[in-house]
Amino acid sequence: MSPRRAPEPMERRAISRRGKLVVAALAAALLTGPGVAQATPQAAPAAREQVAAASITWTLERASNPTQDQQTAYNLITSAMNAAVARYNNLSDLGKSITVRYDPGVPTADGNINGTIRFGNRSYMTERTALHEIAHTIGVGTSSGWSSLGGGTWRGAQATALVKQFNGSGATISTGGGHFWPYGLNYENEFSNTAADRHVRIVAAMVSDGL
Repeated sequence: MSPRRAPEPMERRAISRRGKLVVAALAAALLTGPGVAQATPQAAPAAREQVAAASITWTLERASNPTQDQQTAYNLITSAMNAAVARYNNLSDLGKSITVRYDPGVPTADGNINGTIRFGNRSYMTERTALHEIAHTIGVGTSSGWSSLGGGTWRGAQATALVKQFNGSGATISTGGGHFWPYGLNYENEFSNTAADRHVRIVAAMVSDGL
């Protein structure tokens, strides 16, 4: 008959139990494989990187030592362009880099598809004018698409559908002299926040039509 073993000290038995728990935990990890969650689902895979929407940017050419007249004009132009560009970028993803100049020899203001806008008369240094001239830099009245889709009435489907949404099923967009109406913002008394928003959306739709 074998002699009876003396009981293990409590500290050794506690360590032994902890060791068994560690071994059990390691075994469970090996069975499930690395990186497999047990209690919670795996996080969804990261979405693919999205291409940032295009935007309109602008710079103002300034004299190195401006006169008071120039500085006043710069302030008015900056306010007008900031408001107009913010509205375009908020309501569309059109892209254009625009250079703006103060030119007192310009009777009103003008915009070119090459990305230049000139302001002359101070009464035209407004958001309405800036929106209108930005449209010219994008192609309204200045692009080959304008020539092929204009000619009295805009023939592009998307802009036409949009103006019908705004003004009713019989509405059309008239074109002439490099401008369009309604919502072309051709005169200061046409401006309102609603008209300005619709102007941007119609220009964006014209671009989609092939402006």
